[in-house]
Amino acid sequence: MRRKEQLGYIWYLVRRNPLTLAGLLIVLVVAAIALLAPMISPYDPDMIDWTARLEGPSRSHPFGTDEVGRDIMSRVFWGARLSVGVGLMIVGIAVSAGVLIGSVAGFSGGIGDVVIMRLMDMVLAFPSLVLAMALSAALGPNLRNAMLAIAFVRVPVYVRLVRGQALAVREREYVRAARTFGAKAAWIVRRHILPNTMTPVMVQATLDIGGAILTAAALSFLGLGAQQPTAEWGAMVSAGRRFILDQWWYASFPGAAIFVTAIGFNLFGDGLRDVLDPRQRR
Repeated sequence: MRRKEQLGYIWYLVRRNPLTLAGLLIVLVVAAIALLAPMISPYDPDMIDWTARLEGPSRSHPFGTDEVGRDIMSRVFWGARLSVGVGLMIVGIAVSAGVLIGSVAGFSGGIGDVVIMRLMDMVLAFPSLVLAMALSAALGPNLRNAMLAIAFVRVPVYVRLVRGQALAVREREYVRAARTFGAKAAWIVRRHILPNTMTPVMVQATLDIGGAILTAAALSFLGLGAQQPTAEWGAMVSAGRRFILDQWWYASFPGAAIFVTAIGFNLFGDGLRDVLDPRQRR
């Protein structure tokens, strides 16, 4: 019963904030489109129809067509699967590595902590987009390498966040008691350090998904991410920029999808911070 009351209170806090509710609705709609893309797309996203080349929005093609007659609405729907999936995978990789490194650095301390944090400071010294571009170009221009590059530049954020939490938790009485009774460091990290760092990590991860989608789209736009004919929002905007003056719909609809999705995750992440962190509640 107590759990139901807690969930009810969380839902009340979400409903109280219209922007959080709007962000949640956008995230759910985008997720539904990504999952149901094979069923709701009116055409095959890669089907070429030269007779419908660069047609404007119409009843048969609500978002218009591209330079080879492919339906842009279908490609935007299928692009949701790839773009959102890429954002989730980037954040998942960064969170996994950052939580592991940050918890070890914060709990162990000493020279290992100093070395790890100086390495993280070196990564943070570079502009994240520029560093991601350099790494992606060095690894090779494809979506997998772009994902790894973006995840790499996001790892220090989670390392610093988890390390700060670990430094605070390791001084609490129950952690000291566990160490006194001979508990191993790995057990203390798993049972005490990690559970107390998950709330800020969840909030940061939710906020980062929108940024990861934007960065992946930017690399694809520059030719360092997804390559044609892949139905990915950034690659679609890149291809459509050549026709932006006369065929505005080509780049506008995938660009709007990127914008709305990033806004949705940012609004939801900001509201999630208010819900999960009592100090942020108004």
